[in-house]
Amino acid sequence: MALPFYQKSHQHYDLSYRNKDLRTTMSHYQQDKKRSAIYTHGSTAYTSRSSAAHRQESEAFSQVAASSKQQASHYSFGAEVSRKSASAYDYGYSHGLTGSSLLLEDYSSNLSPKTKRAKRSLLSGEEKENLPSDYMVPIYSGRQVHVSGITDTEEERIKEAAAYIAQRNLLASEEGIRTSKQLTASKRSAVSKQATSTLKQEETFKKKSREATIREKADLLSLRKTVEETQAYHGKLNEDHLLHAPEFIIKPRSHTVWEKDNVILHCSVAGWPEPRVTWYKNQVPINVQANPGKYIIESRYGMHTLEITACDFEDTAQYRASAMNVKGELSAYASVVVKRYKGELDELRFRAGAASRPLSFAVTPYGYASKFEIHFDDKFDVSFGREGETMSLGCRVVITPEIKHFQPEIQWFRNGAPVSPSKWVQTQWSGDRATLTFSHLNKEDEGLYAIRVRMGEYAEQYSAYVFVRDADAEIEGAPAAPLDVASLEANKDYIIVSWKQPAVDGGSPILGYFIDKCEVGTDSWSQCNDTPVKFARFPVTGLIEGRSYVFRVRAVNKNGIGLPSRVSEPVAALDPAEKARLKSRPSAPWTGQIIVTEEEPSAGIVPGPPTDLSVTEATRSYVVLSWKPPGQRGHEGIAYFVEKCDAGTENWQRVNTELPVKSPRFALFDLAEAKSYRFRVRCCNSAGVGEPSEATEVTVVGDRLDLPAAPGKVIPSRNTDTSVVVSWEEPRDAEELVGYYIEASAVGSGVWEPCNNNPVQGARFTCHGLTTGQSYIFRVRAVNAAGLSDFSQDSEAIEVKAAIAAPSAPCDITCLESFRDSMVLGWKKPDESGGAEITGYYVSYREVAGGVPGPWREANVKALSEEAYKISNLKENMVYQFQVAAVNIAGLGAPSAVSQGFRCEEWTIAVPGPPHSLRYSEVRKSSLVLQWKPPVHSGRTPVTGYFVDLKEAKAKDDQWRGLNKAAVKNTYLKVQDLQEGVSYVFRVRAVNQVGVGKPSDLAGPVVAETRPGTKEVVVSVDDDGVISLNFECDQMTPKSEFTWSKDYVRTEDSPRLEVESKGNKTKITFKEPGMEDLGLYSCDVTDTDGIASSYLIDEDELKRLLALSQEHKFPTVAAKSELAVEILEKGQVRFWMQAEKLSGNAKVNYIFNEKEIFEGPKYKMHVDRSTGLIEMFMEKLQDEDEGTYTFQIQDGKATGHSTLVLIGDVYKKLQKEAEFQRQEWIRKQGPHFAEYLSWEVTGECNVLLKCKVANIKKETNIVWYKDEREISVDEKHDFKDGICTLLITEFSKKDAGFYEVILKDDRGKDKSRLKLVDEAFQELMAEVCRKIALSASDLKIQSTAEGIRLYSFVTYYLDDLKVNWSHNGTGIKYTDRVKSGVTGEQIWLQISEPTPNDKGKYIMELSDGKTGHQKMVDLSGQAYEEAYAEFQRLKQAAIAEKNRARVLGGLPDVVTIQEGKALSLTCSVWGDPGPEVSWLKNERLLASDDHCSLRFEAGPSDVTVSVFIPEEEARTAEPRKGAPQGAPKSK
Repeated sequence: MALPFYQKSHQHYDLSYRNKDLRTTMSHYQQDKKRSAIYTHGSTAYTSRSSAAHRQESEAFSQVAASSKQQASHYSFGAEVSRKSASAYDYGYSHGLTGSSLLLEDYSSNLSPKTKRAKRSLLSGEEKENLPSDYMVPIYSGRQVHVSGITDTEEERIKEAAAYIAQRNLLASEEGIRTSKQLTASKRSAVSKQATSTLKQEETFKKKSREATIREKADLLSLRKTVEETQAYHGKLNEDHLLHAPEFIIKPRSHTVWEKDNVILHCSVAGWPEPRVTWYKNQVPINVQANPGKYIIESRYGMHTLEITACDFEDTAQYRASAMNVKGELSAYASVVVKRYKGELDELRFRAGAASRPLSFAVTPYGYASKFEIHFDDKFDVSFGREGETMSLGCRVVITPEIKHFQPEIQWFRNGAPVSPSKWVQTQWSGDRATLTFSHLNKEDEGLYAIRVRMGEYAEQYSAYVFVRDADAEIEGAPAAPLDVASLEANKDYIIVSWKQPAVDGGSPILGYFIDKCEVGTDSWSQCNDTPVKFARFPVTGLIEGRSYVFRVRAVNKNGIGLPSRVSEPVAALDPAEKARLKSRPSAPWTGQIIVTEEEPSAGIVPGPPTDLSVTEATRSYVVLSWKPPGQRGHEGIAYFVEKCDAGTENWQRVNTELPVKSPRFALFDLAEAKSYRFRVRCCNSAGVGEPSEATEVTVVGDRLDLPAAPGKVIPSRNTDTSVVVSWEEPRDAEELVGYYIEASAVGSGVWEPCNNNPVQGARFTCHGLTTGQSYIFRVRAVNAAGLSDFSQDSEAIEVKAAIAAPSAPCDITCLESFRDSMVLGWKKPDESGGAEITGYYVSYREVAGGVPGPWREANVKALSEEAYKISNLKENMVYQFQVAAVNIAGLGAPSAVSQGFRCEEWTIAVPGPPHSLRYSEVRKSSLVLQWKPPVHSGRTPVTGYFVDLKEAKAKDDQWRGLNKAAVKNTYLKVQDLQEGVSYVFRVRAVNQVGVGKPSDLAGPVVAETRPGTKEVVVSVDDDGVISLNFECDQMTPKSEFTWSKDYVRTEDSPRLEVESKGNKTKITFKEPGMEDLGLYSCDVTDTDGIASSYLIDEDELKRLLALSQEHKFPTVAAKSELAVEILEKGQVRFWMQAEKLSGNAKVNYIFNEKEIFEGPKYKMHVDRSTGLIEMFMEKLQDEDEGTYTFQIQDGKATGHSTLVLIGDVYKKLQKEAEFQRQEWIRKQGPHFAEYLSWEVTGECNVLLKCKVANIKKETNIVWYKDEREISVDEKHDFKDGICTLLITEFSKKDAGFYEVILKDDRGKDKSRLKLVDEAFQELMAEVCRKIALSASDLKIQSTAEGIRLYSFVTYYLDDLKVNWSHNGTGIKYTDRVKSGVTGEQIWLQISEPTPNDKGKYIMELSDGKTGHQKMVDLSGQAYEEAYAEFQRLKQAAIAEKNRARVLGGLPDVVTIQEGKALSLTCSVWGDPGPEVSWLKNERLLASDDHCSLRFEAGPSDVTVSVFIPEEEARTAEPRKGAPQGAPKSK
């Protein structure tokens, strides 16, 4: 069957995720070899089935088949082939075969072709709508679509995927469908005859036809291929966005039960992959095996239950259900309270009354209890952070009554939405403290954070706002980072990314935004748009289908590009239908029955036109189209072509010319802004391209969403001393409004600062972080996707101060002393003053007779100023209750809680009463100061001291510990060595001679911590020497005041001190500091949360301050550098010094030899008061200038001086240096040498003489001399680079001498001289030799007729270069056999007649007289053998050449004779052995006869041969012209 055209041009939908091995799987299927160890098991399982393993598998499969009917198996198959595949599959996993090891037998037979009907898509029409054109439709479909969750391990994940895909592929074939029907029929009889049916199935399996066997083999190979494809697909496909973290659909609910009852906790969890649920009791996992029968844990159909049987008191605890998968962990909590019977009431009565109890009461393990009281201590306040920083929000949770093993449910919210733990934020509960930690703050984290604590039926919450400021811009003036980057829509072709505009534009309007993308799993970011987009939405194209991406956005203005936003959550480029299919879960377990619906073939159907085409979004940058697939489409995937045309024309142009669109949505770019278009869409498949859809209405390219209008009237109102509530009128007809940005400006500053960096909803916002007492104006602007609106009109100015309210109620009323008819009461101040100073208190009392309280009566008419009051005219032995209310200018506050009953009777106790009015201040991380007032009742004797006790706030009463062993006489104590972050309470007991009295009421709890912004008292000494203590407070209210104390006694009327306060600053000044002023000075700020600080002045500190005061009274001008002198370029002399600082009125006097000198022709003076630099210049030094120089400074009251002595040798040396510099300056007015003559050895071992010249021109001449003789230079010097050179090649001793170079023109001349003799010459020669040695080539081996030669080449050779040869570390002694020499540039060592003793390492050392440079060669092994063999060959050739027969001489080249004369030719020949000699005449052999006589005469070293031709013969001969008549030939 021919492939459709779009499948020819495009790869399979998941082909990009396959590696090379997977693409060639089909060819591997047809190879006849064993793939894995399971081959043996597979062949046995599918052929004989005679082993024990076969019987076990058959039994196992029978059980699986039976259980599938009971809805217990998810992977039972409906055919014989399905059964065998599942058996082999289970067998492989039971033997530890996973992943790619799960391979079945590989047969050599080819795959049997499937029928056309079997290849048809069985997907429903709804599932097909979003399939791409190149998507190969899966052949499996049924009523139950089962996609297993991805488990924790890769093995389980592959197993589930393989089972599902095998199930899909096998059942799609005709054989699978047929056997499925057979299995359905056989199931009806399998209920009663299970064992018999199993044997018959095995018999039927053995008797299968060859066709069925081949079909099974092909299906097994298809299963194997599917497993490999699934592995590759999951390896490539990023699942980050397809998966999602666990989410509790139904959370477990808290229960209250009676003893011996059962309780069941339910929860339902969603997540992909399927989360694993674990139950905990008080954070300890529940072990069912350790407590058999106690706990029953079940998970069925997504519902998870924990049943606790026969509950007892120990089961009262907090239970947690923890759901975990690869995307994270989520927990849900529930509390179980088991009630214990008390009294004689029977069980039925308790059970009957349980349902009728009021909800205002909770049940504790001790029976009925009042409601839980939840308090927040050490609470987090309004917080300010910056992007990139870390921040923690926390508070201590106090719950009363406290029940052991019963923990509250803690929840965090941001702007009303629950906060889930993530990589950005983590939650922690330590048992009594809840913490929310931000590991990396972003503007998305800004908002109102609330902590909600639930205990049984009761809950409390506390909230505060968190502000996140922008991080510092990398480019000054660049805009801040956008925020809330997310994906609005995702499909195969594009993903629409949205974001929110930042509040800060960097001072210039934002021109647009750049969107960046990054594929999950990589660190490579790429920019998606070339030009900035202003609309806060953008479709990103060019994505790979199935891959997951994250995005970020950067804003740009004229100053540059700002920082990127926080990255978005991962999103996959998949159609929503595909995502839903992957995330879907079955509603019930697999039943084992699959119903497959077949339809008639519909090949060749051209798809119809799409419907409902519309423009869903249009901006100036892009247009998004959406449509529905056609009803007439066939069973194969379809694709789309999008066309456009200008409005008013019918000139349609195809937009996506290269690739068809796979999804029924498309984003168009590159459209002309403000131009009108129409659009239409066509469908296509293998049959062709269908008719176009109906065209859209005319669409104008531009932003459909308009900018919102500016908000209306802005009204600020007071809130606290650091915050203002701002409200405004919302703009009308604002579409898709994101929120509002609020800005504040201090009146008169002209600088606007953002109050929020995350747009807020609603028309009201509280602006925090303002300065108390400062006046501000506010403005607001609205935000939507189109951008930011104009600013609203500025609000009216408002001063930041707390809104005034009535004070809160006082607390802790106690009886300080009692008489027969009167009582003295004490109480604590209210926690909140209402923003105004508390002006007094009103006390009420009532009689309590017989437990029945009477009416309230006023105890005082005039407000009380102290927290204690004596009430008179009471009845003796009557019990009274009291209430106290505080008052300020706003009115009377709420009364306190009713006190306990106090009996009015005469106290006769001898010990003192309790101290009262305890307060703590100066709270730091390890210390605080506790103060109190003496008891009203002192006992029989006066109070002699006090004991202070403390304990942790949560500790029991038996854990009090004393802080002082001996009683302190003061009414204060500084508590040290506290643990940071721990909450403490304190009490004080007074003591007299009789004993220790009752303890006071508790002070606290207070947490030992140094709060942010805490400041300390600072001591300072001003310019007049006045000593003062200074303190500053940034958290004052309009009614706050500073109170100074010495040893915690007010110092208002002290004659030795003077107090001055202004704004948020105060100081106390010592008039005449002395020993009487020693002590601990403290400053308290009223109407604040205990802000205070102290400073101790002891004897050592007083001495230090007095010395510093003396220095300030009589100051000196500090010198940064003392008086110094230096010589300038022209020989001028500069005297200078530098003071630390000088004011504008500073004066300087210049003294020489005790006489003041002034500015004139000889002296030039200068003072730079900004830098403190003082200078004096002289043109030149003369003999009369020798002496002492002094600079005297007067700067206000401060004085200073510095002196320099210039006499004797010091002055003469300075004078000489000045004259030299003067002459140098004169020399440099003409051509001169900037760098004098020097030498350099080049890489070619030549000597280069060079100098650097300056101030030259074209007419400047340069002349070189050696030994006062001019050197002729061929080249003309080019002064462009200012360097003049003279090159001396092959430098040697003859080049030694004095070199000189002269520069001259009409302005003057200069010369430079270089000495190259004696030591200078030796130094140069050593450098030349070093360069020559470095130029030596590696040693090489050369064989000659005489022996072996080792040699190396150098640039050139000098006699000064020392050459040493060594053999195996020993110097070579030169002999006739071993010689060393130099031939040209070759340095050699000749070894004549080499022997095996000559083997080894040879080193040639070249020495320049200082250092040696070595070259080494190894003449051994193969190198020696080859050299020696070559030597033997050359030696034999030389000998043969030497002994070769040859004519030595004597025979003339040309002989001229007269005709008729006799001819005699004679020559000498040599050869060993003796040669044979032949004469040739005209190239013919000449024989001895009567006409020609040949003679041989042997000498001592050679042989003489001759030929004689008589006259007669000579006349008849015809000799050659220009050649002898005959020539000998020797052999």
